[in-house]
Amino acid sequence: MNGFMAIFLKEFAHIRRERSTIVFAFVLPAFLLIVFGFAIDVTIENIPTVVLNLDGRMESRELIAALKNTETFEVIEDVQDLQSFHDALESGRAKTGVLIPVEYSERLLRSEQAYVQVLIDGSDSQVATTALNTVNLLTIDLSIRRARAFGEKLGIAPARSATGAVVLPIEARTRLLYNPDLESSHFFVPGLVAIILQLVLLFLTSTSIVRERELGTLEQIFVTPVSRGGLLLGKLLPYAIMAFGALMIVLTLMTTLFEVRINGSLVLLIFLSCLFILTALGLGLLISTIARAQVQAMQFAFMIMLPSVLLSGFMFPRSEMPMIIYLFSHLLPVTYFIEILRGIIIRGAELRALLPHVAGLVTCLVVVLTLSITRFRKQLD
Repeated sequence: MNGFMAIFLKEFAHIRRERSTIVFAFVLPAFLLIVFGFAIDVTIENIPTVVLNLDGRMESRELIAALKNTETFEVIEDVQDLQSFHDALESGRAKTGVLIPVEYSERLLRSEQAYVQVLIDGSDSQVATTALNTVNLLTIDLSIRRARAFGEKLGIAPARSATGAVVLPIEARTRLLYNPDLESSHFFVPGLVAIILQLVLLFLTSTSIVRERELGTLEQIFVTPVSRGGLLLGKLLPYAIMAFGALMIVLTLMTTLFEVRINGSLVLLIFLSCLFILTALGLGLLISTIARAQVQAMQFAFMIMLPSVLLSGFMFPRSEMPMIIYLFSHLLPVTYFIEILRGIIIRGAELRALLPHVAGLVTCLVVVLTLSITRFRKQLD
């Protein structure tokens, strides 16, 4: 601990003079959480749709009404000819086109199978998949309604309820757990907490030590009677305290602004968050031993942040990734922390349910800190 307090106070004095550091540590996390928390929404609604209804009778109008009632589609234009129909799709004004042929109602009245053409713009795969699934479910639902009405009229049915009503032979009684309203914020906001914490700590820690080297003050500290442990702890502890403050800010915003309730233990959440904070500090320290300039430090930080955002499960499910990428994602500490956050906050998971993720995070912590401290000591030598 020799010289620790001197370095600790010096670092806080430096932070107080550098107002941008305070903004980066406290204001930026809150700003990013608010912006991305509201901006990221995987619920796809109001897909612009163009309709060409060549039938015009009641059955076709019922189909269009059912299409609108799904709230997945928004009919932006009713066209009268094929050219206008295709122009709307080609120009991108509409992402889905519904063409109802002339004989649609007539075929239904004759108890024949009717056809509806649905053209979907596949340039955005997520929107296209949502549109495709919704259309398929809608046509199945409309078909079941007509079959049920037909069975009631004839007095026959594949199955009946206890009251004698015509019902489907098999019914799936589903129940949504943990997030019954399927709010996107409940899934993305906990992940944002992890991504924002890592972003702030990587940039603050790595650039702080590199800045000292650029200014020559790091060499001045080396010639003072400060132990290596005191120097390391004195440099990192102020940023750990700031990270803890940033954590409290984003958790408060998460629960108040986005109404994402913490269903699990707050004490466990804070304890495991502190493990991740130490891991992120170690990554920042490791970057500082490699980079020779602040620009290089920022480049290395981006090299870590980009895979962390794309491969950690924050945006895309890891189970759908190729095996080599899936295995690589286990090298990212934020992968485990995101699972821990979602487990505690959304599912109310206890420690025993999170042991695999905690073990992965602890392993990353040990490896990162060992590499960081070893390289940092070599730099001192």
